[in-house]
Amino acid sequence: MREHVKPLPSYLVGRYQGWHATAYAENRAWYRRLAEEGQRPRSMIIACCDSRVHVTSMFGADQGEFFIHRNIANLVPQFTPDGDHHGTSAAVEYAVKSLRIAHMIVLGHSNCGGVHGCHAMCSGDAPELEEKTSFTGAWLNLLRPGYERVIERKPADPLTELEREAVKVSLENLMTFPFVREALDDDRMTLHGLRHDISEGTLEQYDSATDQFETI
Repeated sequence: MREHVKPLPSYLVGRYQGWHATAYAENRAWYRRLAEEGQRPRSMIIACCDSRVHVTSMFGADQGEFFIHRNIANLVPQFTPDGDHHGTSAAVEYAVKSLRIAHMIVLGHSNCGGVHGCHAMCSGDAPELEEKTSFTGAWLNLLRPGYERVIERKPADPLTELEREAVKVSLENLMTFPFVREALDDDRMTLHGLRHDISEGTLEQYDSATDQFETI
């Protein structure tokens, strides 16, 4: 294994050194306070791994403000206490039970490769994702209920609708976690669903009363 682990590329080293000499040096007391006192984020954001979704920049957040978890297509599985490895579920549990966040946000986005992959898989156009060895296909199968709803509605833009369904499926699955439901019922936490259009820079939020996404 050792021969495959290399030093950082020089451009990343340069960027780090620039950050340490400027942003860190100018805010050293703040960073040390974060290190000593621990994190107290007000919100958790469950976002896609997509590099184009710049969560902290979008909301102008500082270090320590958001507890961020990223995965393919910003999906949350159902509560499944089977002793297996569940990274997203563990992050949700830690955010709610240990950090006691006030707001939980599921953030989807436009042109999501994971969502498009789910559509192709469920349409029969991506057999490689249906292989038992595909981690991606197994994960995207969480969105199959959303795909079925989209197909039933027959919208003009099924991929955009499936991106919205990815947010809705995650919100629905979050409600299967007993500690999430308890925090919501006790008014200790609020739940939010958003979709970001990368090209337009717009943000939609899900309205549960109308079952629609409205631009903020």
